[in-house]
Amino acid sequence: ARLDQRFRLLVGSRRGLSRHQTLRHAVAWSYDHLYDAEKPVLERCSVFAGGFDLESACAVVGSDDDFAVLDLLDALVRKSLLVADRSLGRTRFSMLETIRQFAEEQLVARGEASEIRTAHSRYFAAREADIMALWDSPRQRAAYDWFTTEMANVRTAFRWAADQGDLDTAATIATYMGWLGIGTQAYEPIAWAEELLEPAGAVDHPRLAFLYVIASLCYTTGRIEAAVHYSDAGQIVLGRSRDPLPYGIEAWLGAVYLAIGQPERLAELCRAQLARRRDTHVHIRAYLVVALSFSGSGAEAIDCADGLIEAAEATGNPHVLSFALFAYGAAFRTADPAGALKALARGLVLAQDSGDCSRASILANGLAVLEAERGALASAFDHLTLAIRNYHNCGNITTIRLPLAVLAVLLDRLGCFEPAATVAGFALSPIVAATFPEITTAVGHLRNVLGEVAYESLARKGETMTTAEMATYAYDRIDQARAELEHSG
Repeated sequence: ARLDQRFRLLVGSRRGLSRHQTLRHAVAWSYDHLYDAEKPVLERCSVFAGGFDLESACAVVGSDDDFAVLDLLDALVRKSLLVADRSLGRTRFSMLETIRQFAEEQLVARGEASEIRTAHSRYFAAREADIMALWDSPRQRAAYDWFTTEMANVRTAFRWAADQGDLDTAATIATYMGWLGIGTQAYEPIAWAEELLEPAGAVDHPRLAFLYVIASLCYTTGRIEAAVHYSDAGQIVLGRSRDPLPYGIEAWLGAVYLAIGQPERLAELCRAQLARRRDTHVHIRAYLVVALSFSGSGAEAIDCADGLIEAAEATGNPHVLSFALFAYGAAFRTADPAGALKALARGLVLAQDSGDCSRASILANGLAVLEAERGALASAFDHLTLAIRNYHNCGNITTIRLPLAVLAVLLDRLGCFEPAATVAGFALSPIVAATFPEITTAVGHLRNVLGEVAYESLARKGETMTTAEMATYAYDRIDQARAELEHSG
């Protein structure tokens, strides 16, 4: 019944019934006139969501002969049952939803639906090795592009595997897609990892620690308490495991400590992980530099940052290098602001070129801080807009407070006191207090200028805004400030 829903939507009048019957008969007629070798290909490809390529078609068809499968796909294209998109240089196939549902109905009738859906989910789990190898290379952007292109398929694959109790497949998908999702600021796989924690914990699954790492990133969407719990639990699992996680992502377990204003706990975690494993991608070391920079250990951060960029460059990994450049910028912000600015600017270009929205956001915010201090206000506003927009678009309601705090300080310096107080009311949070102490000075100044009553009223107004309302408000304030700068200049 479920498979016939699209056809039934057309029913509702005599005319609708006629259209329904005509459409169904047209699809059935085309299907009936397929050769025997073409029918199962169409049926099996109905398990895809959002399209598919030749390699994935071979996986569900169950054939290693890609030339033979391509001939069958081309035949289905010629018969208007598949659509071929060759605009991106690599052919991607899709089918109209009505045709897909009809083909899926035939697959169910043939008794092969479960087998082919399992093949589909395991294929996308098996892509982990080659996609992550691509990610860990100068061609990183291609891995992020693959993530975006195949998200609908991987979502379907995860859901099937999880519902069938195929924990190995589901955990593989949740972890490596969770990793890629952070770079693209697509947080859906975090919930997948959370969903698997209980069944994975019950059997002490090999990916349990990895699942906790991904789950702990739920702090980005405001679930701070849950993230702290996952971080603590993940560290316990790591403590009894001898196997390190890939790329040094153990450090991500401590990211939530920044969100709760405790960078010293992140530093402690990084030191513990560096003591138990080799940090081949200097990922843990870069996080340690950041933690030290924000916990008042500036001299130690500078010492730890010595040689960090060179080590990151040796990995050939843009994500690793861009974050190392951010860490360097954080460490040298006071000691060498010009060098810090140069590092952050290089990191931003690298992150944008490689499609890493997450790193681009934090680098843009860091640049805005330094540019504001140097009086490069137009550029600072540009970078704040980039960071705010990225965080708003992806639903990161925690880290968006950082660029908003920078904006509040900048508005205060420009004499825009009421907007500054409004933005500050929204931005004030533990992560801001720990990583951007200038906000405390600005708030004190605003209280003096506006008076306690007026400041509290404006701050309360900002605090009660939704993230979308505050983002819109921030864009408007930035536009007004830009216009005033241009007029005065």
